[in-house]
Amino acid sequence: MGKVAFLFAGQGAQYVGMGKDLYETFPESEAVFDKAEAALGFDLKLRCFQGPEDLLKITNVSQPAIVTASIAALAAFQSKFPDIKPAYLAGLSLGEYSALIAAGTFNLVDGLRLVKRRGLIMDDASMRHPGKMAAVIDLPVEKIKDICLHSGAEVANLNCPGQTVITGASEAVDKAAGLCTEAGAKSVIALEVSGGFHSSLMFEASAELKVALEGMVISNPEIPVVSNYTACPQYRASQIFENLIYQIRGSVRWEESMRFLLSEGITTFYEFGPGKVLKGLMRRIDSNAQVITIEKKDDILAKLGEVNHAA
Repeated sequence: MGKVAFLFAGQGAQYVGMGKDLYETFPESEAVFDKAEAALGFDLKLRCFQGPEDLLKITNVSQPAIVTASIAALAAFQSKFPDIKPAYLAGLSLGEYSALIAAGTFNLVDGLRLVKRRGLIMDDASMRHPGKMAAVIDLPVEKIKDICLHSGAEVANLNCPGQTVITGASEAVDKAAGLCTEAGAKSVIALEVSGGFHSSLMFEASAELKVALEGMVISNPEIPVVSNYTACPQYRASQIFENLIYQIRGSVRWEESMRFLLSEGITTFYEFGPGKVLKGLMRRIDSNAQVITIEKKDDILAKLGEVNHAA
């Protein structure tokens, strides 16, 4: 097997029932959920396993819930495959925090409390400065950037060829969405988020997150984590501190991040957490790359079956 990277799901991947079968099957996953619930101070397992959906998708609930489900999947996987070691870690937006917990930059409790705080900060910013996000499908990035320039919208995510997310004030995103459709976009899809994240609307949130980070113990990562903000690996706590402050209001450079990993010789990617979004993005970035989803009990059991069969 070639070089490996671990990837972690971002916001919007949540669904009712996520992590339940992991919790019921693997003691390592159970321990993650129990520790997370005690740290967060709300009924995390109830929200993840039973919902309702409208409560699960509240930002300061969904963010720690997705990170918990992702780390629970990682813990179960590592208990069965301790010899599979990643050369790099990366996560899409919120997923970068899961990657940083996996890298030992934050311990689980501190990392989840930070993520909950980040969610509250983003929610507050969204109430003060209402906004939205939308995915533009199959329109050249340069055309989208030009439309953003003329509409007041901004580019949030450069996810993969043919998928760019725009963000900003609601009226600006609506205007940009109409212009993108007129310019020939295959579709413009509104995202299920509560604000215009990764935009200048998050400027105050960025300053508040800086204060939160200043009170944290931040360690150098044991495995380099590719930054959303720079699309480069981070090796030092000081780099991570700076990049997380900018990440909340800057563009997520996911395609560039994945191309960096591919250039480093990564051939196999494991996607941890709810959904298969990152696998879908990679299919458009490099269809030859192998992405293995580790989301449910059956994903780990299937991998065990492969290993046993090979043996």
